[in-house]
Amino acid sequence: MIKTEHHLAAVAMALLSTNTRPLKAERALLKEEGIVSEGILASIRAEIRNGKDPLGEAFSQLRKPAARRLLGATYTPDTIITAMIDWAKAQPVSPVRVVDPGAGSGRFIFAAARAFPSASLIAIDIDPLATLMLRATACVLGLSRRLKIRLGDFRSFTLPRMKGPTLFVGNPPYVRHHGIEPKWKKWFCDAGSALGFTASGLAGLHIHFFLRTRQIARPGDFGAYITAAEWLDVNYGAILRKMLVNGLGGTDIHLLDPGTRPFDDAFTTGAITCFHIGSHAEALAIRKVEKLEKLAPLTAGHPVAWNILENAPKWSILIRPGQTRAHGELELGELFKVHRGQVTGSNAIWIAGTEAQSLPARFLIPCITRARELIEAGEFLDQADALRRVIDLPVNRDEMTPAEWRSVETFLEWARSMNGDKGFVATHRKAWWSVGLKEPAPILCTYMARRAPAFVRNRAGVRHINIAHGLYPREPLDEAVLDAVASHLRQYVCMSSGRTYAGGLVKFEPGEVSRLHIPSLDLIAIR
Repeated sequence: MIKTEHHLAAVAMALLSTNTRPLKAERALLKEEGIVSEGILASIRAEIRNGKDPLGEAFSQLRKPAARRLLGATYTPDTIITAMIDWAKAQPVSPVRVVDPGAGSGRFIFAAARAFPSASLIAIDIDPLATLMLRATACVLGLSRRLKIRLGDFRSFTLPRMKGPTLFVGNPPYVRHHGIEPKWKKWFCDAGSALGFTASGLAGLHIHFFLRTRQIARPGDFGAYITAAEWLDVNYGAILRKMLVNGLGGTDIHLLDPGTRPFDDAFTTGAITCFHIGSHAEALAIRKVEKLEKLAPLTAGHPVAWNILENAPKWSILIRPGQTRAHGELELGELFKVHRGQVTGSNAIWIAGTEAQSLPARFLIPCITRARELIEAGEFLDQADALRRVIDLPVNRDEMTPAEWRSVETFLEWARSMNGDKGFVATHRKAWWSVGLKEPAPILCTYMARRAPAFVRNRAGVRHINIAHGLYPREPLDEAVLDAVASHLRQYVCMSSGRTYAGGLVKFEPGEVSRLHIPSLDLIAIR
């Protein structure tokens, strides 16, 4: 029925009443007015009035998932929205205002409009097509006066003061840190510091939205967000874990198993996080949801005391207990330290290209720079000849001869022209030009793919960057034991042991690899 994004914009424009003017940025979406039949409009109006989202459905079909992920636009199914709005309705006080910070086509805000008929409504989105769809739907539902729509970034949005509680609800956009501008990473770190938290530039956009909520919300406000769930464990999620304990007022976490398929176009683990600003519940209720039809009501979580939460470096083990250890088994982490490879800060600079040809060979280190290099290696990596080189320069100039320094200086001049000295990683190194590769690990493994990890014995002694993990023995182990450990992991580790992300990717964080079970040394030697 709706064939292109321009056609969708034309339909949305046609649904607007004469007294609702689209913004200039929204009008710019319309290259050609086209012809929109009254039959199509009548059908869409009827669907909207019946609680459907025909514009959002069309958007999700027309804009491919890869393109939508650039802005973190993953639209939420009704089952999840209903459960979250019903949770809000069950709170002791009704909101006088509802804010959706990443509104999309308005699924949350229009559900809230029905649930709280007296509340004022604010919807924010950075995509002009999304705000145009919002205006069109609001027009059809007669909500144009009640709903304020803002085209822009929630992080720069100022919330006017109002007497009474505000409900924050929605699905904050998921964008990994690679897609976040440096100015916003700086904002995140500065804003976290101002509130007494340590913030990492590696955090995803959804964590930024939690922080902004913490900034502008007032005691008595409350909310529920559904996001990707990796913040429960990863280092850059620590700020959210600390905010839930201190100030954000966490009350519930409902972890959706990837088998529930919470989103139609993304195979991912989601978490619904509920909070009451300024409160401090006796415990945080945590719960795993294995079937979407059992999501509602958002209650019945297992209470976990705050002192346990504050002392836990990762929270998933509180929701997903580890596998029961069989007799004669131990956790891999008892024998090995698991380290992700070094972050270069800019592979385009530090993976040797033509500009590095004059550098001394001793600074060009054979390195695993692509996961497929491990996957294709099979059981053993015996040769380094086919691998790319990573440039790893000494921190101190006096470790180089004058001739070496001249060639390095020429290279660094080019690297500066590529802003190699200005990135987040470079500015946080002891010397911006020194990548600092880790020592070779005897076992290497991939950690993100649509398959189980590849565990490879590193007989060539190559280094690895952050596309792989290195397994380092805590005490010396002979070659036969290392071979046996890698063989066991290849045979028995499956995808369900990791964490599932959008697009079906399964990721194994270092902690998850450390918790994998292997036979004891005596038993593995027998095998």
